[in-house]
Amino acid sequence: MRAPVDDRLAVLRGPAPRRAYTARALAALENNPRCTLRALLDASGADKAAIAEHAGYPSAFGQSSFALARGNVFEALVKEDGGAELLRLLRETLGLTLPEVGYADLNDYGGDGRPESRYQYTRELMVAAARGEEAPTLYDHPMLRLQVAGHDAYLEPDLVAFRAGDRFHVVEIKSFPIIDGQADPAQVRSATTQACAYIIALRDLLARAGIGPQAVSDDVVLVAPKDFTNRPTAAFVDARKQVATLTRQLSRLERVGDLAALLPEGLTFDLDLDGTRPQRPPAELVAALDEVDATYRPDCLNHCEMAFYCRSRARTGASLDVLGAAVREQFGGIDTTTMVLGLARGQLTPGPDQSEMAVALRHAAQLRAELTGTDGGSI
Repeated sequence: MRAPVDDRLAVLRGPAPRRAYTARALAALENNPRCTLRALLDASGADKAAIAEHAGYPSAFGQSSFALARGNVFEALVKEDGGAELLRLLRETLGLTLPEVGYADLNDYGGDGRPESRYQYTRELMVAAARGEEAPTLYDHPMLRLQVAGHDAYLEPDLVAFRAGDRFHVVEIKSFPIIDGQADPAQVRSATTQACAYIIALRDLLARAGIGPQAVSDDVVLVAPKDFTNRPTAAFVDARKQVATLTRQLSRLERVGDLAALLPEGLTFDLDLDGTRPQRPPAELVAALDEVDATYRPDCLNHCEMAFYCRSRARTGASLDVLGAAVREQFGGIDTTTMVLGLARGQLTPGPDQSEMAVALRHAAQLRAELTGTDGGSI
């Protein structure tokens, strides 16, 4: 008889304190939903950064102190003077009129800064607003809650705006610039995915009061500096696809027991800490990590502490994952660079679903040989 899921996940983590989910961690799940290693490490509450470092693959993943400070300064600027600039932007993007604006600072609740107390106060105000009762329309740092793999995750968006008689909108305040109406796609995607966690959590809060998901918009209001100034501008970003993907991944985590059940008995990522110093042999830890399926993609470097370990593992196995999703999709039914080269050189017999690709690869090899004046088998 197997131990309960929480007990099995605790064995994976070891005696170290469980690390809580954050919106950034949940957003990372959406970026690579096929990675079993990431799902198990997150569900167990393991310290991925410490594990990666002790295994010999330290990562610089995370926001720099400079970026954090810049973000805090910009957010304070947007909200200063009673949020005058913010109100101007929201009137333009959401159509808020002056009588509809009411501001609630939910950073603290009557001196009680506990997440549960702040969540209950946030819930009281937002349910009242959704029901058409008198309530604020701007919620500064509301506290939301979401069940993730059986554990409460408390999430704190920058702002939630509500237009009476309509819907709630999550507002993300970021310090990267929007220049000539365009922003860095990777940064926009990261901000939007993070906001998806807030959308799902807000829908959960309202659902507990019998209010449907349509009360929360799938459009995120992104507030960022305009051009090369500190003057904020705002834009709508459609997050429907990312909300759906993250919702599916959260459902997958609810079934994490099925993933854990496939692991060898006693498998653990425990670092065997003596105080703060790991005692476990790094090679033994790597061997444990190697027991779990991992799916590497180049953009993992932007959002996962285990990225360098997974990249090294993918390279060792000659996986096409190291070349990115676009390349992998071009080689449907072929998993490794070794297989690609073998088919291109005519050294491997293609399977039924590889014949057409093998012909294309062989033709590409011949063209390369003609252009470079080399033997086609030397690629």
